[in-house]
Amino acid sequence: MAPTHVLRCCQRTLAWIPVIFIAAVVCWSYYAYVVELCLSIRYCDRCQVIKPDRCHHCSACDMCVLKMDHHCPWVNNCVGFSNYKFFILFLAYSLLYCLFIAATVLQYFIKFWTLCRRKSVENCPKNELKDTHAKFHVLFLFFVAAMFCISILSLFSYHLWLVGKNRSTIEAFRAPVFRAGSDKNGFSLGFRKNIAQVFGDQKKFWLLPVCTSQGDGLTFPTRLVSADVEQQATVTLQQEPSKSAAEVPESPVSESQNRLLSSEQNANNVAEHQDNNTHTPAESETITISIESES
Repeated sequence: MAPTHVLRCCQRTLAWIPVIFIAAVVCWSYYAYVVELCLSIRYCDRCQVIKPDRCHHCSACDMCVLKMDHHCPWVNNCVGFSNYKFFILFLAYSLLYCLFIAATVLQYFIKFWTLCRRKSVENCPKNELKDTHAKFHVLFLFFVAAMFCISILSLFSYHLWLVGKNRSTIEAFRAPVFRAGSDKNGFSLGFRKNIAQVFGDQKKFWLLPVCTSQGDGLTFPTRLVSADVEQQATVTLQQEPSKSAAEVPESPVSESQNRLLSSEQNANNVAEHQDNNTHTPAESETITISIESES
């Protein structure tokens, strides 16, 4: 019995070797794909396009969204680079509306707790509300406005925090990967610059539904430029042509035209002077010939 028991144990142990090997291969493949291959070009198999940085494919919309934040079921659309400012303004407007409704209904909500319970309506004081069926509508409106106000306030505060950090909801749960490794604050440029990335530089347009977001949605500035030699070289190469172009003085069109006109006038003057020189010897010859003939 002992040899058979040992043989069964060996068989069970050997049977787990392929399972462990396959699990190790799967784990290594996942690590290589998520960590190592994230630095390569990202390609979407569904849309058949190259995905820029911070771009993700939405399974609900079945399309790639630039700087995707999340898919909002309330507006039935993806929130990304093109409409992120409008989404935050939508939350702000909704929060103000719910606060207004809750504040205006609050006084009637309090009065309904002191309803007149008397049978005869005529005996109720003027300051007390009558026990009617309208109390259900007031109570329902106040509770709905209060609940939406609390939920929208929490969501609005969370997205304001994301704007201050220059992150998206996806990046808050999964940090973006750079050459130096994953970093949640890789796109953070400072509080003011982070706000300007979404709302723009002009403060007068921040609360208006106007598209003032900076950038094109394809490339984004990072705070790792100073640490990355290659990115720093590209930035300097991009800045040098602008400096050289700024240093070269631009001559107005009038000056260039005046120079051309002056050169043409000089050429005409030279031609006239040469013509005069060619004509003067002929006149002198005619004069000498006439004098000799007279003599």
